[in-house]
Amino acid sequence: MRGRVLVVAGSDSGGGAGIQADIKAVTCLGGFAMTAVTALTAQNTLGVHGVLAVAPDFIARQIAVVLDDLGADCIKTGMLHDAAVIETVVAALAAHAPGVPLVCDPVMIAKGGHPLLVAAAVDTLRARLLPRATLLTPNLPEAEALLGRAIPDAAAMAEAAVALRGLGPAAVLLKGGHAEGPVVVDVLADAEGTLAFESPRIATRHTHGTGCTLASAVATGIAQGMALRLAVGRARAYVLEALRSAPGFGHGHGPLDHAHTLRADVVPAGP
Repeated sequence: MRGRVLVVAGSDSGGGAGIQADIKAVTCLGGFAMTAVTALTAQNTLGVHGVLAVAPDFIARQIAVVLDDLGADCIKTGMLHDAAVIETVVAALAAHAPGVPLVCDPVMIAKGGHPLLVAAAVDTLRARLLPRATLLTPNLPEAEALLGRAIPDAAAMAEAAVALRGLGPAAVLLKGGHAEGPVVVDVLADAEGTLAFESPRIATRHTHGTGCTLASAVATGIAQGMALRLAVGRARAYVLEALRSAPGFGHGHGPLDHAHTLRADVVPAGP
C-alpha cells in the first residue's frame, strides 16, 4: 500500500505548493515521495518573487539516479518551465521509467498570476508530454490555453475534458475551482466516459497549492494500486478536508492543512 511517487516539479519556498506540497500530500496519504527539482522559486502566500531554473542536464540526472535505484510506481510532473525542460523530462522518463503511470499537472500560472510556463513551450507540452500522460489535471485557465478556446461554464466542462483527452492523455481530470458558484465541479474523462465530482465550495483565501496537492494525491493512489476513479475520489476528499482545516498562515493565498490525516490517524477512504 506504500506506493513510490517521483515528483518532477519546482520548489515553493513558502511550503504551500510545488515540491513541498507534493511531498506532504504523498507522505500524508501513506506513500513514499521522491523528487527531481526543476526550478527554485522565491515564493510566499503573496506571490512568486523570483525563479531560478535548474539546468536540464541536472534535472535528467536527478530523475535517472532516483529511478535507477529506488524505482517508482507513479510519476507526477508539475512546473516544467520551458520547452527544453519538457523535452528533457520526456526523454528521461522514456529511458528510465517506460510504462510507469504519469500524472501531469500542467502548471502554467501561479495562484498570484506569475507565469510558470513560457508561452512558447505550450506547444511542446501539448505535443510531447500530454501523449505520455496517464492523467492530465488542468484547471480551467490551463485547459483553455491547451484547447485554445474558452470553457464558459460547467455545462461545457465535460465536452472540454473529452477534447483534452483527444490530445493524447489516457484520462483528464478538468478542475472547476476557478468557476463561480457554491458547488465545485471537477470532470473526469477516461475510457469509461465522463464522471462529474461535486463538492461544496469552501469560502477561504487559503487555497495555495490545491492543484499540486490534488495531482500528487491522485498519483499516490495510483502508486498504491487504486483504480483511477477511486484514486480521484480519495484525493478530492483529502484536499477538501485540507481546505476546511487550513492553518491560516500568511497574508495572501495561504497553504492547506496537508497533515490532517496524521492528526486523525486515518487516511480518507473517499468522498
